[in-house]
Amino acid sequence: MEKKEYKSEELLAKLKEYFGFSAFKGNQENVIRNVLAGEDTFVLMPTGGGKSLCYQLPALMMDGVAIIISPLIALMKNQVDAMRTFSMEDGIAHFLNSSLNKAAVTQVKNDVLAGKTKLLYFAPESLTKEENVAFLRKIKISFYAIDEAHCISEWGHDFRPEYRRIRPIVNDIGRAPIMALTATATPKVQFDIQKNLGMMDAKVFKSSFNRPNLYYEIRPKNDVNRDIIRFVKQNPGKSGIIYCLSRKKVEELAELLVANGVKALPYHAGMDGAARANNQDAFLMEQADVIVATIAFGMGIDKPDVRYVIHYDIPKSLEGYYQETGRAGRDGGEGRCITFYSYKDIQKLEKFMQGKPVAEQEIGRLLLLETVVYAESSVCRRKNLLHYFGEEYTEENCGACDNCLNPKPKINAQKHMCTALEVLEAIGPKFKAEYLTAVLVGKNTSMIKSYGHNKIELFGVGSEHDEKFWGAIVRKGLFEGFIDKNIENYGLLSLSEKGAEYLDKPYPITITLDHDYNEDSADDPMAGGKNAVADEELFAMLKDLRKKVAAKNNLPPFVIFQDPSLEDMSIQYPITIEELQNISGVGAGKAKRFGEEFVKLIAAYVEEKEIIRPQDLVVKSVVNKSGNKVFIIQSIDRKMDFEDIAHAKGLEMEELLGEIESIVNSGTGLDISYYIDQVVDEDKAEEIYLYFKEDAQSDSLEEAMEELGDDFTEEEVRLVRIKFLCEQGH
Repeated sequence: MEKKEYKSEELLAKLKEYFGFSAFKGNQENVIRNVLAGEDTFVLMPTGGGKSLCYQLPALMMDGVAIIISPLIALMKNQVDAMRTFSMEDGIAHFLNSSLNKAAVTQVKNDVLAGKTKLLYFAPESLTKEENVAFLRKIKISFYAIDEAHCISEWGHDFRPEYRRIRPIVNDIGRAPIMALTATATPKVQFDIQKNLGMMDAKVFKSSFNRPNLYYEIRPKNDVNRDIIRFVKQNPGKSGIIYCLSRKKVEELAELLVANGVKALPYHAGMDGAARANNQDAFLMEQADVIVATIAFGMGIDKPDVRYVIHYDIPKSLEGYYQETGRAGRDGGEGRCITFYSYKDIQKLEKFMQGKPVAEQEIGRLLLLETVVYAESSVCRRKNLLHYFGEEYTEENCGACDNCLNPKPKINAQKHMCTALEVLEAIGPKFKAEYLTAVLVGKNTSMIKSYGHNKIELFGVGSEHDEKFWGAIVRKGLFEGFIDKNIENYGLLSLSEKGAEYLDKPYPITITLDHDYNEDSADDPMAGGKNAVADEELFAMLKDLRKKVAAKNNLPPFVIFQDPSLEDMSIQYPITIEELQNISGVGAGKAKRFGEEFVKLIAAYVEEKEIIRPQDLVVKSVVNKSGNKVFIIQSIDRKMDFEDIAHAKGLEMEELLGEIESIVNSGTGLDISYYIDQVVDEDKAEEIYLYFKEDAQSDSLEEAMEELGDDFTEEEVRLVRIKFLCEQGH
């Protein structure tokens, strides 16, 4: 094995000769020296940091062939094509995978045996084939490089079981130094990779995971389609990626964007291969501005000027989130990372895991929990993300995330921190954060009883606060290093040495409380947590007018138009009945019945203030392909039972009621009395109806449930509320 010591000028000369660069980036030179010295090497380098050069340059300089193991055929092809542009000899780099015919395989093997090839790429599946193992035994291997090494770990965001067979195959072929490379690895995943590859003694080169040019923001998931269209329209000509979890949502959103004049294309694994490749190329060649995709899109996509990455749905893990957001701003320029979050999505993801093996479900749930913590926390997003990857970020304010730009008030948590650490010390290092917070609030679960922790003196010592509050305290303890998280038994907490010192000599410490992204959030997602109303003066005038119209019609104001509709009017400035129908929650019926005075007021206001109206932001909708709404309206007209309607469309009752509420809120009247008569007691129905007619200040379900009491179910209240809104508001 070559172990020649290279001077910096020699390495720079080779870098210039082969790749045309005059300087190394970050850790590249140190990594390359370690590989050239024949040592095992572990490289943690974020997307855009120049990982591939770390194995390409030593491969060209060393005797023999470097075996590069990579998970994607498209990625291999891109890398081989790129390497060939740096050399006069096409045989310099090859790949061996299932896409090659017999003649091509023969050509590759001939080039390798003739000594022309310096880099030979394999997918892990191809590496395990006996004929390939036999071939590789014949040649001198300079080193093995395992790219996207996080695929080895079940805790990684892209686990592939075949990656765990790499080490035995390497032993079978013949020992050579091993290099593992990844752009995302938590301390847990790093440990898994090194253990599985038998490289615990490898030298680890870890670059900072901080991407200072990226702006991180989480927004509540309210009217997400409209919000995305507005954002894209406000960033014309910029390249963006929008990630959705389902293929169906990818298709629908791409179609909706096109209907609103955006050059958008879909991309997912269910599409024909040629169509997928064409759409990817159109995005790379800037014939399309936006690609709407599942996570199948992006690995190895080297487009440096993606200006925003939007997550329609929260990803399944923080590693996935980091990898996907990392595709923004790779050139160091603007990169906005916006994620829409609702806890309902987390519950959906948990449901999807139910058929999987128990161990996999447990891992999946813990990864999801980390994502929830990130989304709901009011701590600097950058600090939170870097801590997850085992890196400390010491700045108080990063200046480039929603939490730092709109900070929530801080509270002194010295006393609470001491309480949490005392309880952790008392229960010992065998439990996760959820268990610790449950003991703190005094939750008498069967697990707590089985360990006898309901009998300790400190049980329930923090009952004046809820588990969410204590969760924030525990996370602060992790950030500060007072609490350690076990790597081998992931998630088990223990009191650190620093934590014991803090208990001995406590000092003031501040925390910010978490966000509460509830479904009825009054914050507009597009305003970064500020109130959505673009024109507060007009909004106030519209509220006054609504009061007068309500009094004239002897109705509660919310029946005329709800607040979100008035907010939308204060942004869109509709001045005709037709334009008013495009406003969120209005529809044709309401516009005709109540709209005249509102559009007159807005028209006069627009003229007086000389306002230029943002008409390009009126969202055009596409026909609902599922036909759910039409089917529901027709079924109710035929007086079908709701259970039968729900069954016919594969909906839960809650989802059906949501669809009906959406139909009614957009101005279509429905007569559901026939169903209410069957399922709601007459006296109860009358009491609920009177509440909405005479007492209700808004149409809030929570307020109604609180006022009406435990005798009423949520379903009963929702049904009668629908009837009330139909009879009084249409």
